[in-house]
Amino acid sequence: MTHLNEFKEFLNNPRRIVIVTHHKPDADALGSSLGLWAYLKKKGHSASVITPSDYPSFLHWMPGNEEVLIHEEKTRDKINSLINESEMIFCLDFSALNRINSLGELIRQSKAKKVLIDHHLEPEHFADFEQWDVKSASTAGLVYELIVALGDRSVINAAIADCLYAGLMTDTGGFRHNNTRREEFMIAADLTEHGANPTRVAKLIYDTNSLERLRLTGYVLNNKLTVLPEYNTAYITLSQEELKKFGSQTGDTEGFVNYGLSIEGIRLSVMIYERKDEIKLSFRSLGDFSVNDMARKHFNGGGHKNAAGGSSKDSLQETITKFLNLLPDYRNQLNPEA
Repeated sequence: MTHLNEFKEFLNNPRRIVIVTHHKPDADALGSSLGLWAYLKKKGHSASVITPSDYPSFLHWMPGNEEVLIHEEKTRDKINSLINESEMIFCLDFSALNRINSLGELIRQSKAKKVLIDHHLEPEHFADFEQWDVKSASTAGLVYELIVALGDRSVINAAIADCLYAGLMTDTGGFRHNNTRREEFMIAADLTEHGANPTRVAKLIYDTNSLERLRLTGYVLNNKLTVLPEYNTAYITLSQEELKKFGSQTGDTEGFVNYGLSIEGIRLSVMIYERKDEIKLSFRSLGDFSVNDMARKHFNGGGHKNAAGGSSKDSLQETITKFLNLLPDYRNQLNPEA
């Protein structure tokens, strides 16, 4: 944490605090936010968690979920008041204020102290305090490290531990991704000692599917997964019409992009899917190929070297065509042994 002593001193007195996470929060974003929220409440602060959008139902089990405020018409006035009256705003699991839609400018203009806790590349550096480390596999792990740095390891209870473990588990892909260091296992072990239940958390996140999601998965693998051996690339596309056909809910496409990387020889996997107002892209890669660079340069996105996201205002077909037209430029990087 930058300026840790000043940060600790500021939190010595009860504060009005807001915690904000990115659009369509995942397990790391929500888990780190609710873990931090529970910690701050135990320390006597008044805290609220705000998300710019809804999030998957398989995350609703997290302790404190019922207190989360989703930024929508009926909550707008309350959220604006909370931000305007806050003394400190925590920004979790995103590195630039444009990742939180219209909330970004409201937070930028706020006189509250701002705290960035994140592990993505190229942060905006808008905050007064930063707990930022690209080597960390998860924002949840950074929240854990901050709590320890504040001398409050003993404050972690089962609710906090479960939330933070969920973020750590998912952002390492169940401790399979190449971002899994010794530190991630040490944090997981300590969270388990403090009451996290790894079996229960994994069941709730990975093995709690609707019938519709399972049928959508089968449809995607059978009909929508395209492999381009000449580029060591696989991609999936889904239109709004297809998503509606299977009654898709927020989070139902989570993890689809990883199926491509499970194919032998594939180094780049991309999912391109249609939302109401834009096209979203999810990128995954193996080895030295940086999807962060591809997403930033061509699709208004970014993230990590081997996992990134992007968006497009073009149509679905135009976006697919743009992606396919880019591949020849990356042929040598995707075929390093050719």
